[in-house]
Amino acid sequence: MSNKPSVGTQKKGGGKGFSSTMLYIRQHWQLYALFIMPAFLMTIIFRYIPMGGVLIAFEEYNPFRGILGSEWVGLEHFQRFLSSPDFMRYLTNTLKLSVFGLLWGFPAPILLAFLLNRVLSTKLKQKIQLVLYMPNFISVIVLCGIVRILLSPTGLINMLLGTNWNFMTMPSAFRTIYIASGIWQGAGWGSIIYTAALSNASKDLKEAAVIDGANIIQQIKAVEWPAIKDTVLIQFIMSVGNIMSVGFEKAYALQTDLNLASSEIISTYVYKVGLLDGNYGFSTAVGLFNTVINVILLISMNEVVKRMNDGKGMY
Repeated sequence: MSNKPSVGTQKKGGGKGFSSTMLYIRQHWQLYALFIMPAFLMTIIFRYIPMGGVLIAFEEYNPFRGILGSEWVGLEHFQRFLSSPDFMRYLTNTLKLSVFGLLWGFPAPILLAFLLNRVLSTKLKQKIQLVLYMPNFISVIVLCGIVRILLSPTGLINMLLGTNWNFMTMPSAFRTIYIASGIWQGAGWGSIIYTAALSNASKDLKEAAVIDGANIIQQIKAVEWPAIKDTVLIQFIMSVGNIMSVGFEKAYALQTDLNLASSEIISTYVYKVGLLDGNYGFSTAVGLFNTVINVILLISMNEVVKRMNDGKGMY
């Protein structure tokens, strides 16, 4: 006679186990509260409470009077920024850096992941990945210092070209320098998530495709792309949602007086107006404008992707 438990018995046992777990949590709630409370407090203190600082964007903020004591000016700072003769230049520079960086930089980790997936030797693949990941651990300031040295009139690039150009003073070269250095630094690290997703690709399907005579492009299209498609879409939505959030540190570190025509973006402008000039209300308004545009782009792109991808998006 079989001793296997019935389905009903299994369900009953599972329900009993869940009840026991809940009973244990209720009896020892102090222990769970002790571990959860620090993370909860840090989230409230450093994430939610600072949101109250958004009010500064609508005030002529005075640090001595505080947020509640400063004069309320409404949308005056926003009107001042939008009517500024330099507004379109800052916005255009920011969008050009972001859009071109997205167009050139976003596919790079994906292509790199496809290439790494073709490497059969595990040891060789690990060595290649180590070399590709290393630039990500270089500080942005150190990276900018390396770029400045390489592109100086006596740098390596000019030595190879036999010229003495100072690329850092050329507004037309700033965008290329910014985007190319960003791809070099982040492509290897960004490929990690796609390499991990490619590990879920069916090896049986890939072998069948090879037997059928499929070339590399056809293998990627039929087997590997479906494995990373959803990951690529989510990453793309998030990238578009941050399209206005150009890295301030790098743009400011590569900025010179002679390339301001193309290197002055909204984030560097906020830093100069807010911290250097002490105009906190105006700089907060500009930063809030930047954030609102990001949120609108994020929601819009998510809806577009959902329409093109059978209702699948980031949320």
